Parts: sequence; C-alpha cells; structure tokens
Amino acid sequence: MAKQFEAQLMRFLDSYGKMEQRSMFGGIGFFSQEAMFALLTGKHVYLRGGGLLTDKLIAKGCNKFVHVKKNTSAVVNYYDVTALYLGHDPDLPSMVEQSLQRALKDKAQKTSTSRLRLRDLPNLRLTIERMLKKSGVKDVSTFYSMAPQELFRRVQMTHGKDIDINLLWKFAGAQQGRHWELIEKDERERLLADV
Repeated sequence: MAKQFEAQLMRFLDSYGKMEQRSMFGGIGFFSQEAMFALLTGKHVYLRGGGLLTDKLIAKGCNKFVHVKKNTSAVVNYYDVTALYLGHDPDLPSMVEQSLQRALKDKAQKTSTSRLRLRDLPNLRLTIERMLKKSGVKDVSTFYSMAPQELFRRVQMTHGKDIDINLLWKFAGAQQGRHWELIEKDERERLLADV
C-alpha cells in the first residue's frame, strides 16, 4: 500500500518538472534543481513552507514535521499536506508551485556568494571559517566548488589527522543548507568512504 501511495505521489509531483529523490529525514526528499520542497515519510506527505505559504498551510490545519532521531528531535519547515492530497484539495496544486518556487529562490540566495562569509553558512562558525581559510578555502564560492570530502582532507592536511569527523558532516550540511545532525547514516557512510 505504501509503495502504491509513493507511486501516485511521484506521478502528481512529476507534473511540476523533473524531480530528483534522495533519502531525507527517514523518508524520501523531492528535489528540483537541488532544492528540496517535498518529503514523503511512510504515508505522509510534507510540503516546504515559507512566508505567506506557511500561513496558508497552518490555516488548512497542516502540522509541522518533527524529525525524531535517537535522543534528539528537530522541527523543520515542512507541513503535513496528506489530508489535502488525499482529499484533492483544489488549493494544493498552487501551494505545491509556491513551495517549489520558494525552495528554488531560497537555494539561489544561499548559493549567492557575493554577500556571504563562510561563517554565515549553516553549521559553520568563526573557528571553522579560520580553519578553512588557513587550508586555502578563502571564500564561499570556493567552499561550494569543492566536495565536502575534499574540504575535510584539506583541513586535515593543515590541522592534523585528528580533526573531529563531525566536521565532514558540517561541511556537507552547510552545502545542503541543513543541520549536520540530520545527515542520514547512509549518506555519512558514503562521505566517509571518500575521505
């Protein structure tokens, strides 16, 4: 039943353009041009909020997604639209379009490097910025041009092999615009295999 629900949802989202799928928050994240805007976990569909769309989603009775991971939890800006989807709510298509456009806009702003400093990126702070600069990563555009594994190896070369492995997750999370603790185990293993 869950596979059938997933297949129906994918057909619905296909009408909004080419989608990529990745393992996210214990479910499947739907991306367009590297910007995530929808999430499927089991039989629940979540849509990314933001701005006026958040108000619309709350007015429709959509609850925020809470990701529980062992002994921590994180509330993210995604709202449960399962009832709207199953009930063929006439407002849902425009809400999906708004969510997609908002995600693309946010992604473009995050990757616009002209105003950002390294410490402005998610998971990074002044000490990490200094480590990166000492390792030859002088700005945000350079940071985004390199794989997280390469960034980590550079910092290891400059600061020694005993650098905390969490720094690798922080680099990956910063490039994806999410908190490093939300990086799934399979993605961590893939990253670690290349270090």
